[in-house]
Amino acid sequence: MAFDQGLSHSLIEGNKQIIEQGRLLDSSISQGLFAFNPDMLFERLVKDYNTAEKIYGETFLRLITGEEAAPLKKKLPFPEFQRHLKGAIKQKILSLQQEELLDKKNAITERGLELASLVITLEELDSLKAKGLGQRKTKKRHHYGDSQNTRPYKKHDRYHDLNLKKTVKTALRRRHTTLHKEDLAVYERQDTGKIHLIYALDASGSMKGQKLSICKKAGIALAYKALEEKDNVGLLVFNSIISQAIPPTSDFSQIIKALSHIKAQAQTDIASAISKAIDLFPREDVTKHLILITDAAPTVGEDPLENTLTLAATAASLGITLSLIGIDLNEQEATFAQRLTDIGKGTLSIIKDLNALDRIVLEDYYTLNS
Repeated sequence: MAFDQGLSHSLIEGNKQIIEQGRLLDSSISQGLFAFNPDMLFERLVKDYNTAEKIYGETFLRLITGEEAAPLKKKLPFPEFQRHLKGAIKQKILSLQQEELLDKKNAITERGLELASLVITLEELDSLKAKGLGQRKTKKRHHYGDSQNTRPYKKHDRYHDLNLKKTVKTALRRRHTTLHKEDLAVYERQDTGKIHLIYALDASGSMKGQKLSICKKAGIALAYKALEEKDNVGLLVFNSIISQAIPPTSDFSQIIKALSHIKAQAQTDIASAISKAIDLFPREDVTKHLILITDAAPTVGEDPLENTLTLAATAASLGITLSLIGIDLNEQEATFAQRLTDIGKGTLSIIKDLNALDRIVLEDYYTLNS
């Protein structure tokens, strides 16, 4: 990834301050805040912590103030603590400016976006290792493809592909006491090619905050492991419009950079996401799989449910399978999601524990080659 050498060096050296700055920026981005207003933040905190938490999120407030939620709420009424807090917030903003992570108007810079994405990438890769998700648990993919039918041996065939059982049977049928060249049979191996994936992430308003942050990390996990397996991964970010659309690629940094720019807003248009995925997948006869992450049924259009199901059927007719991971879906939403994945010939997973998301995303990917 083409990150600034100074940032990478600081992280490698274990600079806790800049790691914390990256976390702060990521929490801000996931809340849909791409610029800081320290005076407004302070005023909202002092006036009503609960309202401030809805706007900024608990993680952002903890990182910007250096205080956990419970003690912060207790201290806020005291003027002496308020003076301390105002100074602490301004100091955090100043340090972000000094590192060129914020510009003079307190907007997050490209350097800031890069730092945020680098920090969450490193955190997710560490998490994969800690959770034991670093290895494919399904059967190993053969470099030369999977064995299919057999045929007579030809010059330059690999002896490793020899079907010994078939060869011996042929020799016995021909009453040969030794194996002759014409007895040899080899497996015809069908080239499996690369798997082409698209990670389609719902970035509607209800996804902001922790949901979006964890979904971004799950996307990082998928991209990292799939590219490690020599597969290609694309990205779709959608709400009422398509805000990011990357066709399946082997460029990890392109995926990570796009994830760092996501802003949650507006409504959920799954139909448009499926339609765009159809355009992004290659036309050749290869494995094509779409993974949808959402916390709601589609809400955009005159008949959003039927439109979405129709497009899923179109995708299926083009060889595109579709899985959906629903975050805390209600009964009606889950019923629709099941219909969608039945049409898409994929799997449906409904989760309440966001910390399981990366595991479920990877399990869905791993089943493609089981």
